[in-house]
Amino acid sequence: MYQNALAWLSAHVTLWTFIGLLGQALFMMRFVMQWIASERVKQSVVPEIFWYFSIGGGAILFIYAIHQEDIVFMLGQGLGLFIYLRNIYFIHRRKNGQAADA
Repeated sequence: MYQNALAWLSAHVTLWTFIGLLGQALFMMRFVMQWIASERVKQSVVPEIFWYFSIGGGAILFIYAIHQEDIVFMLGQGLGLFIYLRNIYFIHRRKNGQAADA
C-alpha cells in the first residue's frame, strides 16, 4: 500500500507542484495568523505579518502561474501583489511618521 502511494507521489509531484504547494501554504498562513491575532483581542484585526505572508505566498504563486501559463491566475496574483506591497508601504510610512513625531 505505501509503495503504491510513494510510486504515485514520485510520478505526480514535481518541483513545480512543490513550489505551488509552498506558495499556497504561505498564503494559508496569513489567515492562520490573522485568526490568532483576532482571537487574542476578541475583535477582527489584520496583523502586519498577514501582509508579509501575502507577499511571500503571492509571489511564489505568481511564479507558479507563469510556469503554468495561466493568464487568469497571473492577473489575480499580480494585482494581489500590488495591493500587499501597497499595504506594507502604508505600514512603514505610518511607523516612520510616528518615529519622527516622537
